[in-house]
Amino acid sequence: MKRTLLSTLTLLVASAAIAPVASAVEPANFNIQEARQETFDRRTKNSVHKLRLEHLNNQTKAIEDIQAARLDALDARTKAVENIQAARLDALDARTKAVENIQTERLNAFYLYWPSS
Repeated sequence: MKRTLLSTLTLLVASAAIAPVASAVEPANFNIQEARQETFDRRTKNSVHKLRLEHLNNQTKAIEDIQAARLDALDARTKAVENIQAARLDALDARTKAVENIQTERLNAFYLYWPSS
């Protein structure tokens, strides 16, 4: 009986000594699933954020490239329009000179055909 009482008392003291250490190691409300979920969320948020930034940077570069291409095309069109306008002015000048010559020739022919009295 003494032995049983002594074993029980030893077991009780040992349990009392180990209990605070065991509760300090693992909190009472610790949930391994929640810890894994939080870790996964942190990783996901970081990678998603990086992917979004990378995508946004790519879009910005694409927009800059498109704008540069549009400006180049506009410059080319403007130069072409200036050349077209110069050609049109030259053609108009040539026609004006031709009309003056034609009118002179018509007047000369008219005077030859209808002599003045």
